[in-house]
Amino acid sequence: MVPFSAVLPEKNQTSLLFIMTSAFWMAVATFIGLLAATELIAPDLTRGMGWLVFGRLRPIHVNLVLFGFVTPGLLGAAFYYLPRLLKTEIFSERLGILTVVLWNLTVLAGGLTLAAGFSQGREYAEFIWPVDMMVVAVFGMLFYNFVMTVKQRREKTLYVSVWYANAAIILTGLTFALGNVVWRPTSGALTGIPDAILLWFYGHNIFGLLLTPLAAGVAYYVIPRACRAPLYSHTLSLLGFWSLIIVYTHVGTHHLLQVPVPTWLKVIGVVDSVGMVIPVMAFLINIWYTARGRLGEVHADVSAKFVFTGTIMYFFVSIQGSMMALPDVQRVTHFNNWVVGHAHIGVLGFAGMIALGGIYYVLPRVLDRPLYSRFLADLQYWLVLIGVTGFTVVLTIVGLIQGQAWLNGETVYRVLPEIHVYYVVRAALGAMIFTGALIGLYNVLRTLFFNTGEAAS
Repeated sequence: MVPFSAVLPEKNQTSLLFIMTSAFWMAVATFIGLLAATELIAPDLTRGMGWLVFGRLRPIHVNLVLFGFVTPGLLGAAFYYLPRLLKTEIFSERLGILTVVLWNLTVLAGGLTLAAGFSQGREYAEFIWPVDMMVVAVFGMLFYNFVMTVKQRREKTLYVSVWYANAAIILTGLTFALGNVVWRPTSGALTGIPDAILLWFYGHNIFGLLLTPLAAGVAYYVIPRACRAPLYSHTLSLLGFWSLIIVYTHVGTHHLLQVPVPTWLKVIGVVDSVGMVIPVMAFLINIWYTARGRLGEVHADVSAKFVFTGTIMYFFVSIQGSMMALPDVQRVTHFNNWVVGHAHIGVLGFAGMIALGGIYYVLPRVLDRPLYSRFLADLQYWLVLIGVTGFTVVLTIVGLIQGQAWLNGETVYRVLPEIHVYYVVRAALGAMIFTGALIGLYNVLRTLFFNTGEAAS
């Protein structure tokens, strides 16, 4: 076994630590999700254990996936590709390591406080004020490290991955502070309709201005490298970038079409949701045309396989999202499991798969030795892919059953027996994803501490 002090290379320490963070919290987050899914089958499973009731497990699961698994995985890749694209070193490796330490303390504090019942009670903004300020601090540290790295670059041209990574950190730092109303420590919220508007401005942008740009940045780096081909169009990549920043920022109001918010704001939310076809297709055409005729190379590289699959998931989640924003469709699909399935495609299917691809691309190159097991990486790929695809099918069916029943005036309790079997299938699929997370963690740890193979190609 290799001692930990010998594992960390002289360079890329921040990247490696973010990768380890992501692999660990993925296992924890998916276990919490599996436990929550099991409670939907057997609600009395945690009777008398207040810190394990569904109302606490659900926000813990969501926040651990967002901030524990997906974002660190994407950041681990970003800290690897930024210095290479800019032909320089990361501005401060020491600051990066400190950021990782504070990041893990933040995720731990957030999970423990939510389990203890301390919550702001707002979607995706459940963390209490002290944890919010820790999040703001880590994004401030990331911002400084990224911007100063760009400032000291020796490469004049900024490749699109650099644009995406920096935009994600800058914009998320701002929207997080706004959405969590950090200037009101006692409540973390405004009152009435303004709070709902501000909340969903943040709630949707945690995906649109954090996970999406970071994932796009990884895809724009990994796919051309794996295919050994230049990016299809740099101009198209910038069109996708700027249209994403302009259009995605305003789509959050489509969550509030049944709420008395101003009509003009609803119209903007619906129109921009449909307009998302522009940045989405600009990105996908660019990636897919780069890989055109080279799918053999994509399949041969397990990291590229994860990333390319993530782009396919992005197509499905984006088309579904634009459709769900239409008022006539939303009358059936809102406030039920359709939305839960949609979220799983986006966070796990798109951003999560690309994060895993980034991990498997960076890890052997940082350590200068091959991945411990390609077989285990492929096994994890199929477990996660089958799990998220199954989630999509099962939760879409359940959502349509619930939506049609409630549209026709049925009460909630009469629908529950009908959807119980789907919840059983959902938990089984969750067990597959949790198994995949454990396999991935094992693969990462074996590569780190026990693998002494030859240098990776």
